[in-house]
Amino acid sequence: MMKIAVASDNGMVAEHFGRCAEFMFFDTEENQIIKSETLANPGHKPGFLPNFLADHGVNVIISGGMGGGAIAIFNERDIEVVVGASGAAQTAVEKYLKGELETTGSVCHEHKYHDECGE
Repeated sequence: MMKIAVASDNGMVAEHFGRCAEFMFFDTEENQIIKSETLANPGHKPGFLPNFLADHGVNVIISGGMGGGAIAIFNERDIEVVVGASGAAQTAVEKYLKGELETTGSVCHEHKYHDECGE
């Protein structure tokens, strides 16, 4: 089984990982979603969210954009990071499972929160 998390706002992929409203978790088996649940974002503190998701057993994180600090922690925890996604969270997961969702490597450094992204 593989667990995929999506940083989301009302079921849509969030543009900014740390500022999303919630995380949607999708349990997948044989490239099919077998279960999903949503947890509210517990708060944006430097380094907290990647470890929070890792402790929930996440294998992949999908987001619109993400700071380099968060990406580094996910990499340390062996979690695949897919950024540059948009649209419905479940659709993004389905595309990922089909091998159709590719990361753009879109690290946050050009938007209004750029000062906080690298933390």
